[in-house]
Amino acid sequence: MWNDVELLTNEDTNTGRLCNVREENSVSLLCSVCRCLIELYSYVDTVDDCLDGQFLVVCERNGNLHLIYVPQKSTLLTRVRDGSDLISPMIFQRLNVSVLSRLLYKHKFEEAEKFAIAFELDVELVYKVKLDFVLEQLASASVGGYGQDVWSDLVEEAKTNLMKIMDEQYVVEYCLKAPWPTFDTAEKMLNHAATRCPSSQIQEALARLATFCCLHSLDKFNGISWIEFLNITDYVGDMLSHLREGDLKGAQHLWLRHEGEIAVQFDERGLDALLSSIPEDLPSQDLCLWLRSVIVPFVRRVVPRGQKILARWLEQRARILELTEKGAWPQNGLNLAELGLPSLWMWIPSEDDYGSEEVEHLKSLVSNLRQLLGLYNKYNCRLSLSVFEKASVRSVAFLMLDKVPAPELIPATVEGSVRPYSLEHQLPLDELLLQYIKDLLERCSSQTTTLFTEWEAKAVAVLGCITDTDLVVDAVLEIMQKAVVPWTELVERLVQQHLEMVGPKQELLKESYRLMEMRKLLRGYGIRNFNLSNNTQIMTLVRYILKQDLPTSLEDSLKLAGAYKLPTSQIHILYLIQLISQSKSEPCVTLLKKLAPEEAECVIERLANWARLELQDKDHVSEEVKFYALMLILSHLGDAFKSVDCENNLMMFKAIAHLQEDFDIFLTPNNYEDPKVRKQFQEYHITAYENTRARGPSKSKVTATPMVANDPDGKTKNISTEAGLRRLARQLQRTEQELWADLALRALGVGKVDKALKILSELYKHHGTTSTGKVLFSAAQKLCQMLEADVPMILPEGVDLPAVIHKLVCQAVTVCHSDLLLDCVELCKSTRAAMDVYHQCQLSDNYGFIAKDLSLAAERDPYSQWSFQDVFKEDCIILDPVSVLPVQYEITNCLLPFSDRKLYPLDCSCLSHCSFQQGNANFLNPLLVPLASMHQMLQECSQLELAFRLLVNSFGSCLQHVTSNIMNVKPNMITITTGVFTLQKVFNWRVVDCDLAIGLCTLLSKTEVFKILWKVIDNTWQNYDKILAVAMVGAHLCNLYSEQEERKKFLSVITDAEWGIELGKLGISIQSVFRQCPEMKNNLIPTLVKNKNTTPEIILQYCSTFGLNRDEVINQYITTLLLLQEEEGAAGDPGAGQGEEQPLGHADALERALQIIPMLHSTRNLTISLSAAILKLSPYNYERIEGVLRIIQTADEQITSISISQAIGLLQHLKSYKRISPPTDLESSHLLENCLEPSALANIRLPFHLLMQTTSYWKIISPELSEETFPTLLLISKLMKVSVDKLYMSAVNHVFERSMKPLLLEQHKRRQKHTSSKETFKVAKTIMGYIHCIQNPEWAAATAHKIAQELPPGTEKTQSLKFCLALGDAWLKDPKLEEAARTRVETFLSKLKLQFQRSATENVLMSSQLNSPEHLKLTGQPARLIVILYEHSSVEQRFRGSAGQTHPDIHAVCKEIAAINSVDFLKIRSMLLEKWICKTGPAPLSSSGPRLTFCHRSRALLCLIHIADPTTLETQLHIPKTQVQYYLKCYIYLSQLEDLNIPYTVESFLNSPKEGMVKGLWKNHSHEPQAVRLVADLSLEYQVFDPQLWNGLLQKLLGFNMVRRGRLHTVSRTILLFSRTWRSMILAPFVSASLPLSPQQQATLYRTFVLLLKCPFLLNLDLIGIANRFAQFSLPGFALGALLLIPCAKRKGQQIQGLLSACNPITILEQLDEHMNTGELAGVPSQIRDTVLTFICQNGQYQKLWKTKHFNLLKQHIVSSGDSNQVKNLVDYLISHSW
Repeated sequence: MWNDVELLTNEDTNTGRLCNVREENSVSLLCSVCRCLIELYSYVDTVDDCLDGQFLVVCERNGNLHLIYVPQKSTLLTRVRDGSDLISPMIFQRLNVSVLSRLLYKHKFEEAEKFAIAFELDVELVYKVKLDFVLEQLASASVGGYGQDVWSDLVEEAKTNLMKIMDEQYVVEYCLKAPWPTFDTAEKMLNHAATRCPSSQIQEALARLATFCCLHSLDKFNGISWIEFLNITDYVGDMLSHLREGDLKGAQHLWLRHEGEIAVQFDERGLDALLSSIPEDLPSQDLCLWLRSVIVPFVRRVVPRGQKILARWLEQRARILELTEKGAWPQNGLNLAELGLPSLWMWIPSEDDYGSEEVEHLKSLVSNLRQLLGLYNKYNCRLSLSVFEKASVRSVAFLMLDKVPAPELIPATVEGSVRPYSLEHQLPLDELLLQYIKDLLERCSSQTTTLFTEWEAKAVAVLGCITDTDLVVDAVLEIMQKAVVPWTELVERLVQQHLEMVGPKQELLKESYRLMEMRKLLRGYGIRNFNLSNNTQIMTLVRYILKQDLPTSLEDSLKLAGAYKLPTSQIHILYLIQLISQSKSEPCVTLLKKLAPEEAECVIERLANWARLELQDKDHVSEEVKFYALMLILSHLGDAFKSVDCENNLMMFKAIAHLQEDFDIFLTPNNYEDPKVRKQFQEYHITAYENTRARGPSKSKVTATPMVANDPDGKTKNISTEAGLRRLARQLQRTEQELWADLALRALGVGKVDKALKILSELYKHHGTTSTGKVLFSAAQKLCQMLEADVPMILPEGVDLPAVIHKLVCQAVTVCHSDLLLDCVELCKSTRAAMDVYHQCQLSDNYGFIAKDLSLAAERDPYSQWSFQDVFKEDCIILDPVSVLPVQYEITNCLLPFSDRKLYPLDCSCLSHCSFQQGNANFLNPLLVPLASMHQMLQECSQLELAFRLLVNSFGSCLQHVTSNIMNVKPNMITITTGVFTLQKVFNWRVVDCDLAIGLCTLLSKTEVFKILWKVIDNTWQNYDKILAVAMVGAHLCNLYSEQEERKKFLSVITDAEWGIELGKLGISIQSVFRQCPEMKNNLIPTLVKNKNTTPEIILQYCSTFGLNRDEVINQYITTLLLLQEEEGAAGDPGAGQGEEQPLGHADALERALQIIPMLHSTRNLTISLSAAILKLSPYNYERIEGVLRIIQTADEQITSISISQAIGLLQHLKSYKRISPPTDLESSHLLENCLEPSALANIRLPFHLLMQTTSYWKIISPELSEETFPTLLLISKLMKVSVDKLYMSAVNHVFERSMKPLLLEQHKRRQKHTSSKETFKVAKTIMGYIHCIQNPEWAAATAHKIAQELPPGTEKTQSLKFCLALGDAWLKDPKLEEAARTRVETFLSKLKLQFQRSATENVLMSSQLNSPEHLKLTGQPARLIVILYEHSSVEQRFRGSAGQTHPDIHAVCKEIAAINSVDFLKIRSMLLEKWICKTGPAPLSSSGPRLTFCHRSRALLCLIHIADPTTLETQLHIPKTQVQYYLKCYIYLSQLEDLNIPYTVESFLNSPKEGMVKGLWKNHSHEPQAVRLVADLSLEYQVFDPQLWNGLLQKLLGFNMVRRGRLHTVSRTILLFSRTWRSMILAPFVSASLPLSPQQQATLYRTFVLLLKCPFLLNLDLIGIANRFAQFSLPGFALGALLLIPCAKRKGQQIQGLLSACNPITILEQLDEHMNTGELAGVPSQIRDTVLTFICQNGQYQKLWKTKHFNLLKQHIVSSGDSNQVKNLVDYLISHSW
C-alpha cells in the first residue's frame, strides 16, 4: 500500500496527508471524531492525520480502517470489513489525542476543551490553539478585514484565554507577536504581560511602542505595522528608509530613542548610507541642527574613522547649497561645512589620521566660505565659490570693481569697499588700482570687444582714485596703449590733461602719446597692424598716405616722419610733386611759405632738379608742365633762394613757362641754355617788332602771319606791343634795363614824356644797377635840353616835371657808376635849383604841368626831417615860369654841357671838373648872360635865397673849373650884398640854418658879424635851440678868425644852451643859472636829483661840465634816487591813468646807482647815509633793500651795523620764497614804530628787517615751517647763523602736528591701527631725517621722545621709542660727555627702555587683538602677562571650538613679548607646565624630588597625544601606537585609584580581571562618591552589567547626584529594569531648581526634557505631572512638549487646551527659538509650534501674535492647513486692522 501513497507536507501548517497518486478522486474529511463507524467506499475514502502528524488514519471504501504510525511507517491497527480488530499497545491514548487534535483543527474549541477535560488531556493546548486562531483573526482585523466589534471580541477572547494559561513565557511571547489593532490594546496587553512576567523583552517592547507611537500617530496605529516595527533588528536601515522618504523628523526621533542600538550596528558603511540617504531638497537649516547636535558628535564618538566620509560629504553638500539655497548662501554653506571641523581637543592624531586630507579640504572650504561671507557682509561683494577659490586676494578686489554697474559709482566703491579691503589684506591701494586697470585693459581690449568702450570710462574712473602721480602716469600709459583707436573723447581728454602736467615721466608720456597718435593716424587710413623696421618702409607708408589725397594727408605724413625721426623735406617734396601733378599751384606756394628758409631752400632745390628732369623729356611735355614754373616763381616770395644754382634754375623755369604760356614756344632746359637758340628767337621777334612799328597800326591787320601773345590781364595783343616784346626779351635773357633804356630814350625822342617816365620808373624800381643810373642820367639831361629849347612834349596830367627831373637825377645818383657820380651830383644841384625856382612860380598851363602847391610846403618828407636840418624859407614874390625856367635850364646845360666824346675812368663832363679843350677854351662865356638875367629876375622878386644859392652854385662851379685849370677869379661883390640881407632873414627864421648862416657870415666883416650874433643871443628868451645855433655859428667863426676869447664866450653859451635843451627835455628849466658863473650852477642840483628822469650820466656830465663836487652830488643823487622811489611807490595811486609818467623801476634805479658809484672818490659818506636810510624802506620791498645793499656793497666800506653779504644772501633766499602764513602782530608793530605804510606784499613776503634781528627771528620763521619751505628756511637759518638744531626741532614739531597727526587720525577712522601706510612711513622718514640732523644729541633725543610720547599706541609709537633708544645710545657714546651728563643719560635710557618695552608689548597685544584693559595693565610685568595670556579663554576655545575658527596665536605673542622684555621664556613655560600638569596640588615629595602621580602623567600623555604623531609617541613612550589612547584611559583610572590610595601599577592594572576589580571596589569603597563614580566608569568601560551591582550602584549615583544622563542611557539599554532610576533622574532637577532659573538650571532642564524623550519607560511616566513641573518653572514650551507625549488622545487634548489657555502662546514660541531649536529634539519643536498656532486659529486669538515676528508663521500655518474657513477668518482680521 505504501507504494500507492505519498506523504505530503504542508509547509504552512506543518501537517501531512497521504493521498493516492494514481487516482485523483475527491477526498473528504471526517465530520465527527466521535463517530465510531464510517461508511466505507471502494478503495480509499478519507485520509487524515492526528497528534501533530504522528499517526495517519486511512479509511477505505470497502470499509477497512487503518491506523498507521508515521515515523516507523507501520500499521498499528487494521479494522477489516468483517469487524475484526488488530490493536497495538497504547493505541487508545493516542487515539484520544488524535481526536482532540481533530477537534482543534476543526476549531471546535469548546468541544475540544470538554474532550480534553474528559480525557484528562492538556487543556492549555486547547487555549493556545484557540489563541493562535485569535492571533490569525487579529491579523485579519489589523488589515481591515473586520469591524470594531469583531476585533474587540477577539481582544477580549485573547485576554480571557491568556488569563487561563499558566505558561508565562508563552503569555509574553504571545503579547509580543500579537498584532493588536489599537495602541491602547497593545499597551494594555504589554503591561499585562509585564505584570505576569517582568522581562527585558516587555520593557523593550514598551519602549518601542512609545517610539512607534511618536513615529506614527495614534489614529494611524496598525497592528501589522507595529509587529513589523517590533521585530526590526536593523535600526539603521529603518532610519535610512525614513530619510529616503523625506521623513527627517521620523529619522531624528528614531535616532533619539534608539541611539544605543544604532551605535552597536553603526559603522563606516552605515555612515555612508546615512549621508547618502539624506534628500538633496532637505533644508540645510534643519539638517545643520541635527548634524551639529546629534550626528557629528555621534560619528566622532562611535565611528571616528568615519570623519573622512563625513568631511567629504559635508564639503560636497555645502557646495551644492550654492545652487539649491541661493538665498541664504554662503552662510548656510558655512554653517554646514563647519560641522565637519573637529575641535583641536577632540582631534586626536591616529595612525591613519582618520581622513585628515578630507578634513584639510573641508578646512579650506570653511576658510573660503568665511572670507566669502566677509565679502558679502563687509563689502557687499557677491561672488560664486568657484570664482572665489580660483581668485587671489588681489583678484577679489578686481572682482569688486568689476561688479560696479556704472563708472560714476567707482569712487564710492573704492572708498567703501576696495580701500577697507586693501587695508585688511595690507595691499597698497594705488598699486592695486593700477594692476586692476592693467587687468581690465587686458581683458577688455581684445579684438572682439573693440566696439565696446564702456571699460574705458571705468578705467578712467579708477585712475581718478589713484593718488601716486607716478602710478597715475603709468595708468595713463596703459590706457593709451589699450584704448580703442580712434580714441573716445574721454580718453583724449584724459591724455591731454596729463600731458599738461609736470612730472618725471612726462617725456615718456609724450613719447607714448606720439606713438599712439601714429597708431591712431594709421588706423584712419585702414592700417591696423604694421611693423616699420626701416626708413624705406616708412617712406612707402608716407607715399601711401599722400596718395590718399586727404586734407590731412600732409600733416599725417609729417607726424609719422617726426615720430620716427625722419627728415620732413622728402615728405614736402613728394607732396609738392603730387600737387603739381594736380595743377594746384596755390597750395604749393602756401606750403613753401610756411617752411623754414633752410628747409624751403632744400625742398625747392630738389624740386627744381626734379622739374628739370621732367622737362628734359620733350616728347612727354604736356600742358601740365606750364604750372611747374608758375609754382617756382611764386615760391620765391619766401626768399628761399640763396645759391646761384637755384637762381639760375628759377630764371630758366620762369622763361620756359612764359615761353610756353605766352608764345607757345616749347624749349627743353638744354635748348634754353644754348645761346644760339635764344639768339635766333630774339632776333626774329625784335625784327617783327620794328617792322610792325614801321608799318603802323593799320597795316598790322593784314600781316600774313600775325603773332599774338596773351597778356596776364587777359587781353590779346599783337606780338609787336611793348609788353609782349619786354616779356619775350626777359625770357630770352636780354636784360630788361637794356630794353627799357632804348624804349625810354626813343619815347623822349618823340616827345612821349609820360611813356618814358613810366618806363624809367619801372626800370629804377626793378633794376637798380649802374646801367640804370646811366639811363636815368641821360633821360634827365635830355629833358633839361628839351625844356631849354621849349620842345613840345606829352606830359601826364598834373605832373611836376622839374621835380620829376630832379628825382630822376637823384635816383641816378643812388645807382650810378662812380665814374658818373660827379656829373650826376652837378646835375642834381642844378635840377634842384630849377625845381626850387619852379616852386616859387605862379600857376601856369603853358608848360603843361603845374607848380607845387605852396600849402604842401608844410608837409615835409619824414626822411628829410630826421636826416637833414631844417632849410631856411624866406618870404618873396612869385616868379613867372615862362621867363625863368628856360633861363634856369640854360644855366643848367651850361654847367653840364652835353658831349659825345668818350669818357675815360675818373673823367667827367661837368663844368667844375672839365678841362680846357682845344678849339673851345672858354666854357664860362655862355654862362654869364643867362646867369645875370636870372639873378636880376630873382632880386626883383625878392628871391634872395634863390639868388644867393644861384650865385654860390654858379660861381662855385666856375671857381672850381678855373682853379682846376690854374686860374684865380674872385666872386663879384653882388654876392656879399645879397648875403647880408639873406643872413638877417636866416637868423629871424624859426629854425636857424647854421650852414647857411656861416656861409653868409663869411661875406660880412668880423665886427659886424659878432655884433649881429650877440644881439640875437641877448634878444632870445629860453629858445635854447636858436641860442645854441647862433652860438655855434659864432664859435665856428671864432675858429676861422682865431678869436680865442670870443670863442670861449660862445662856447660857454653853447654849454648853457645845450644843458638848457637837455634839461628841458626832463622838464627842468635852466633859466635861473643860464649864462651864470659855475658856482651858481650848484643851485640846480636839488632839482636835478629829485627828477626821476635824471640819469647818472646826466649828473656826472653836469658836475663835470660845471666843475662841481661830484661826491656830494652823487651821494645826494643816490640817496634821493632810492628813497624817492620808495616814497613814490608808497604814495603813488595804483589806479593812475596810463598817460601819467610812471615811476622809475627798481632795476633801473639800481643800475643807475651802481653805474655812478665808481665815480665817487670816497664812499664813506654814502655808506653812512644809506645804512641809516635802509631802515626807512619797507621790510617787504626786497628790490629797494637789495638796491641799497648792492650800493653799500659796491661802495666797499666796512660798517658795523649789518653784514652786507649776509643781508644780500638773505634777500636772495627771500625773493625765491613765498610766504604761507599771515603777517604777525610783531610785523604790524614794526611798521607803526617806523612810520611805514602797510603793504600788500606782506601776504607773500617775509619782513627783512625783523629777520635780521635775531630777537624776532623765530617768531617769524616758526609759522612758516613746512616740508616744502624747510629747505629754504634751513638755508636762511644757516646764513643768519642761528641755531639750526632749533630749526630742526621746530620742523619736527610742525611736521608731526600738520602731517603725522592727521594721518594717524585717518588711519584710526579707517580702523587701520596696526599697519603703517605709505604716507605715514614717508612722513615718519622725514621726521627721522630732521632729528638725525640735530647736532645736539640731548636735543635730538628729547625731540624724538616728545614725539613718541604724543603718538597713540601702535606700531608708530614703538618704532619712535626704538629710534629714541638709538639716539640715546649714540648720546651715551659721545666721548666728550661729562660724568654728570652721563649719569643723566643712563637714567634717561633706563626709563626709555622700559617705556619702549611696554609700548612694544602693548603693540604686540593690539596686533593680536589681546589688548584688553587687564592685559594692558600688565605690560610692565611681562612674566605675569605671559602667564595670564596662556590662561586666556581663547586657548580653551581654540581646542574646544571647531578647527576652522581663527584665534590669536598665544604662543607667538608670548614668545615675542618675552623677546622684547628679555624674559626667560623657557623658564616660564616650564613653570606653567608644572603648574598645569600638577594642577590638583604639589607633586608628592620623594627622596629624588617631586614625584609625578598618575594624574600628572595622564595630563602629560594627553598633551603629548595632541602635539605629537603616533609614530613619535611610540618611539618615545615605548607604547604601541594603536594602544596609546587605551593607555591614556588606563592612566586616568590609575590616577583615580591612586586618589583612593589603592596602589596599582600599569602592568598590574592591565593584567588584573576587571570584573573582580569592580566588585572589589564596590565592596570596599561603596561609601565614597569618588569610588562609586569610578566603579560606574569601569563597569561601563569593561561591560560589567551585573544587575545586583548596578541596582546598588545606581542608587548610590542618585544619592550622590552623580548620574551622568548620557551614560545612563547606555546602561538603560543594557539593563532595562531600572524604571525607578529613570523617574528619579528625570524628576531630580525639579527638586533643586528655583525661580528665576539660572542659565545652568535652564540647560539642566533642557537636558531633562531630552532625557524624557529618550526615556524607555515613557509610557509609564506621569507626563502630566512632569508637564506641570515644567510649567511651574516658567517653561511652558517644555510643558507642552511633555503633554504631546501622552498616548491618550483625549487626555492629551484636554491637558493641552488647559495649558494653552493658561499661558501666553508668545512665550512658548519664544522658548522654542531660545531653548529648543537645537536639532536634538527631533520633530517635537515643530509639533509644539503647530499645536500653538492651531490653538490660536481655532480660538481666533490672532491679536496675540499681531505685530510680532511670529505672525508670519501663523499666516503660513493657516495657508498650509488648507482650511478655507480659517483663511477667511484671517483675511477678515487683517482687513479689520487695515493690514
